[in-house]
Amino acid sequence: MLTPSENRRRSLLVAYLLAQLAFGLVAMTICIPSMQEWGALFGADQGKVQLTFSGYVVANGGLQLLYGPLSDHLGRRLMLLIGLALACFGSALAAVAGDLDVLIAARVLQGAGGAAGMAVGRAMVQDLFQGPERTRVMAYIGMAMGLCPPLATIIGGQVHVRFGWQANFQFLAVAALALLVAGWRCLPSHRPAGNPPSHWLGALVASYARLAREPVFLSYVVILAMSTATFYAFLGGAPIVLGSYGVGPDGIGYYIMCIPLSYIVGNYIASRLVRRLGERNLMMVGQCLTLGGLLLMLGLGLAGVNTAMALALPLVVLGIGHGLLVPAALAGTVGLIPALAGSAAAVAGLMQQLTGAASGYVVGIVSHEGAVNLGWVMLASAGCGALAQVYLHRNWRKA
Repeated sequence: MLTPSENRRRSLLVAYLLAQLAFGLVAMTICIPSMQEWGALFGADQGKVQLTFSGYVVANGGLQLLYGPLSDHLGRRLMLLIGLALACFGSALAAVAGDLDVLIAARVLQGAGGAAGMAVGRAMVQDLFQGPERTRVMAYIGMAMGLCPPLATIIGGQVHVRFGWQANFQFLAVAALALLVAGWRCLPSHRPAGNPPSHWLGALVASYARLAREPVFLSYVVILAMSTATFYAFLGGAPIVLGSYGVGPDGIGYYIMCIPLSYIVGNYIASRLVRRLGERNLMMVGQCLTLGGLLLMLGLGLAGVNTAMALALPLVVLGIGHGLLVPAALAGTVGLIPALAGSAAAVAGLMQQLTGAASGYVVGIVSHEGAVNLGWVMLASAGCGALAQVYLHRNWRKA
C-alpha cells in the first residue's frame, strides 16, 4: 500500500512521462498550419516545404532504433536528457531560421530529439509500473497520442495568426527546456535489471534478421505502415486543400481533428468488440471502413463537391476504421515472437515513420485545388495495406 506522498510522486512521474511522449507529437504537428504560408515566405515550392515535415518524421522514426538499445545500455534518464537538449536546440534554431534550408535542418534536429521521449518514455513505463498500473498508464498514453496532434494544430494555428509562426517554435524551445530541467531534477537514475552484455548490438541485429524472415510479421508491419502513411498524407495535404477552400491557419486544426478523434472512438469500440468478433474480424471491418471512407471522400471530390466538410466527414469513417484496425495489428506485431517484442515494436515504429514521411512528401509534389489528388494518394497507401491484409489472411488460413 503506497503512502499519500508516494502516490503523489508516482502521479507526477506519470504526468512527466505523458509530457515526454506528447512533446514529440506536439513538435511534429504544431507548425502544420504555418506550412501553407512558408512557400511564399521563403520563395520555395511546396515540395521543399514538405521536407520540414518529412525531415522531422524520418529523424524521429530512425533515432528511435538507437535510443531504445542505448537506453538499455546507458540508462533511460541520460538518453531522455540528451534528446531534450537536441529538441531544445532544434526548436530555438527553427525560431530564428532565415531561410527554408535552416528550417528543414532545425526540424530534423527537433525530430531527433523528440524520438527520445517516444522510445524511452514507453520503456520507462515498462520499467516503473507493473500489472494493472502499467495498463492504466499505457491507456493514458494512447489517449494522449490521439488527442495531441489535433489539439496542437488548433493551438499552432491560433498562435500563428496572433504572434507569427516563429512563436510556435519559441514555445517548443521553452517546453523542451522545462522538461529537461524537470527530468534532471526529478527522474530516477534508473537502469533496467540485467543490462545487455557487450555484444548487445550484435544480438539486436540478429533479432531484426529473425523478424525479417517472418512473413506474418512483415504483413503486420506493412498494414501499420500503410495506415500511418494514409494519415500522414492527410496531415501533409489537408492544409493545402483546406487553404484552397478558404480555410486559414486558425481553422485548419478543427478539420484535422476528424481522424484523431474518430480514431479514439474506434479504439473504444475495438475494446468492446474484440472478444465478440476476434482480432481478425475486427481488422477486416476496420480495413473496409478505411477504404469506404476514402472512396466516399474521393467520390465527392470527383463529383465537384469541394467543401471542407466534404473532406472531413468521410474521414471520420476512416478514423473509426483505423481505430479498429491498428490496435489488433500492433498486438499481432509484438505478440508473434514475444521474446523479440521490443525489436518488433522498433521495426514497426521506424517503418511507420518512414512511410509516413514519404507519403507526407508525395502530397507536396502534386497539385491540390480540391481533394481529388489527396484522395488518390491516401487511397494508394490504404490499398497497399489492404493487399497486405489479404496476404496475412491467406497465411492465417494456412496456419
